[in-house]
Amino acid sequence: MTSWLSTALKGAAMGAANVIPGVSGGTVAFVTGIYERLIEAIKGFDGTGIKLLLKRDWKGFVERTDLWFLVQIGVGVVLSFVTLARLFEYLFVHHKILIYAFFFGLILASIYFVGKKVSKWSAGPIIAGVVGTAIAVAVATLFEPAQENSGFFYLMICGVIAMASMIIPGLSGSFVLLLMGNYELIAIKTINQLTSGDFSALKTILPVAIGAVIGLVALSHLLSWIFRRFHDIAVALMTGFVAGSLLVIWPWKKDVQTEFIDRHGVAEMKTIGYEWLMPEMNSTTAFAIVWIVVGCILVWLMEKFGSAEDV
Repeated sequence: MTSWLSTALKGAAMGAANVIPGVSGGTVAFVTGIYERLIEAIKGFDGTGIKLLLKRDWKGFVERTDLWFLVQIGVGVVLSFVTLARLFEYLFVHHKILIYAFFFGLILASIYFVGKKVSKWSAGPIIAGVVGTAIAVAVATLFEPAQENSGFFYLMICGVIAMASMIIPGLSGSFVLLLMGNYELIAIKTINQLTSGDFSALKTILPVAIGAVIGLVALSHLLSWIFRRFHDIAVALMTGFVAGSLLVIWPWKKDVQTEFIDRHGVAEMKTIGYEWLMPEMNSTTAFAIVWIVVGCILVWLMEKFGSAEDV
């Protein structure tokens, strides 16, 4: 497999992860060995990078931003979003337990592979890991989803926050959108409109994209600085995020819903939390366990090839 195809596939895996509420594309990037390179590449879009672009120093700009690497990742992410939106819309309705079981396996295995990147689990990293877990659990249990809001500036804020969480392992951009009330609008309705040729959806995508770029560039500088100065603590914190996110992705849960009136006066049901359940001993549970194992194996394979390749 060529390097560019391998990188694009990792981008596709990141895109797939970001579509599912509770799953983080940042976790996939971390496990496959491209996370720190991704952060450094995004960081290149700073004042110096813009100056190189304005001077038409194409070679300098490409080198500073690791542009071809980002293009490969971007192609994979976009293709994944476009092709998986409809598939996941179907799976959420008809096979919800199985798809969550698969991603539960991905997250479960990721705890080990992310955690082993800590060179020494001393007091600092242990405390950071506990704090990260507590934050992820708090996000899953203490916050209620807001109502859908298609205002321009609110969509920008959604883009900023969702993109920030997408590149932090263990924090799901999709779950943040769910809490902000705009998951279905952005991740399902809008993408399906675009793939159907309805370009009126651009009025939703544009402010989200602007916010996402702002969040991505700003956070990349912060994360790069943190990794350079506090590598083990940062990785331990992210391991905690990953561990805590298991609560959100637990396959056997019941949505707690309430009725609300949207801005058009239409009554809709909105998920405001979850009731976690123990699995029943039946064929569906057996299939779910199989998919958990498949998810674990897939993470192991991604980590194996991610470590072996210089991407």
